[in-house]
Amino acid sequence: MEEIERHQHDVLVIGAGGAGLRAAIEAKRVGAKVAVLCKSLLGKAHTVMAEGGAAAALATVAPEDSWEIHFRDTIRGGKGMSDWRMALALAQEAPARIRELEAWGALFDRTADGRILVRPFGGHTHARLAHVGDRTGLEMIRTLQDRVVALDIPAYMECTVIRLLKDGPRIAGALAYRRATGHFVLFRAKAIILATGGAGKAWLVTSNSWEYTGDGHALATQAGADLIGMEFMQFHPTGMVWPPSVHGTLVTEGVRGEGGVLRNSKGDRFMFRYIPEAWRAEYAATEEEADRWVAGHRSARRPPELLTRDVTARAIVQEVAEGRGSPHGGVYLDIATKRDPEYIRRKLPSMYHQFKELAGVDITKEPMEVGPTVHYIMGGVKVDPETQESTVPGLFAAGEVAGGLHGANRLGGNSLSDLLVFGRRAGSGAAAYATRAGAWASVNEHEIEEAVRAALAPFERGDGENPFAIHNELRHLMQHKVGSARARAGLEEAVEEIRTLRGRAACARVTGGREYNPGWHTWLDLHSLLTVSELVARAALERSESRGAHTRDDYPREDPELARLHIVVRRDADRITTRREPIPEPPPELKQILEGKKASG
Repeated sequence: MEEIERHQHDVLVIGAGGAGLRAAIEAKRVGAKVAVLCKSLLGKAHTVMAEGGAAAALATVAPEDSWEIHFRDTIRGGKGMSDWRMALALAQEAPARIRELEAWGALFDRTADGRILVRPFGGHTHARLAHVGDRTGLEMIRTLQDRVVALDIPAYMECTVIRLLKDGPRIAGALAYRRATGHFVLFRAKAIILATGGAGKAWLVTSNSWEYTGDGHALATQAGADLIGMEFMQFHPTGMVWPPSVHGTLVTEGVRGEGGVLRNSKGDRFMFRYIPEAWRAEYAATEEEADRWVAGHRSARRPPELLTRDVTARAIVQEVAEGRGSPHGGVYLDIATKRDPEYIRRKLPSMYHQFKELAGVDITKEPMEVGPTVHYIMGGVKVDPETQESTVPGLFAAGEVAGGLHGANRLGGNSLSDLLVFGRRAGSGAAAYATRAGAWASVNEHEIEEAVRAALAPFERGDGENPFAIHNELRHLMQHKVGSARARAGLEEAVEEIRTLRGRAACARVTGGREYNPGWHTWLDLHSLLTVSELVARAALERSESRGAHTRDDYPREDPELARLHIVVRRDADRITTRREPIPEPPPELKQILEGKKASG
């Protein structure tokens, strides 16, 4: 065995996006020895791709907004599947977390009288997204990163965890490797926080960057943790569809929040036809009424382009399927006819440059072509709402890798608030656990040796498949059989094909050395990608209804019997199992808020 680099920290945070950085800051604040580990470079987090804003009932534009209304919007947007305790914490704590970020140096857009400016977004009753143009996530990461550096929190960059280590039931550490050299690194830790983000790279068309390979979901599964809501994969309604090199790149919901409209190839503003019956009283019935809202008449009903993402994505898919799509298989998103060029360039600078440089489209003069793209997984590690601890002692999770908050469909803007609120809770919870844990847990040296040998195995094979080819097959499989529309036959086939791909991956070959070897990185990522794909497919098979982001062609309606049940997935021995578990019911006073009978103004 080669010499393994070794480190020891009270709390190890795996992931340096918004959730991981906020968790590290909090753990350090309460006295823990903490470190951050990230797959890429510090600052190169997927949080920077969150462009539209962070949802918080600041009431700076809509004085009638309140945490109660934000709470109700979140539960309703999640189709009743959200854990009410997490939704309550988000709604009540988000304003304080935004003001805290501002105190640390974040430069939000301002109202004329100097308050934080908020914009409207899909599914939110009132304008409540604090933003920095369309670069909000970038500003959040800049601010949190500066704070981490100022606090002298060490960061292990370009380092990927391949296994969590346990001592009996409790977490003991993590084994990782340095991507630049291929050398292995052992981290002993009393508590570990997973903040690894999502899993979009298991699909063909996604807004996610290369790091999003489901590492945290797979590590939690390997450690024996429960995961919930894995069937709910969000297809953002608006990703770029042309040119092919940028297919899936996100087009922020902020375009629609600032007045952009969706049209089909016939020029029809089609979203008026897709307003759910239960929501018709809240959304404009005519283009004239919708335009009054955009012009600032906030008493008018919201435009239908601001319906929730699941509704909007399904509407676009149907328009294309019925022959009313754009030339490249999407629809048109038009803000040029609703806003003047200077306004567009000021409020949506990233979108202006993105289309100008990548597609040769001037969005101040012509419409964008857009279509659904895999964007966010609502499911993840089952956590305690107060501490973010998983069902494995010492293992915590925050951000996209954690389940429970967003239910069956996430509202735009709730993700950035999620990172701040629950990143803070995870940091506090992990630090408290590390203090209680006392003596360091033992790590099994034989297990470490076995993990290292397994990681290096593809270099020893004389022949075998290319890992890139297996990943490409998986992406096509997930796109077409576990995509935006599903059915039992396709899901069952997907489970079997994933098993076959797993066997092929076990025999794949990697050539060259360990330094900067993308083939080896891909082979190691395949374990996570195949694991998370199976978790999603099995959970989707178990949920025999259509709800939120989960659509079953063979079960097109919601099933009331499944309305308050989580599908829990976990690894038992060498197989993935599922079970159903009741979602806790909110107390009577919160039920009144959800029914619209009680809300402060």
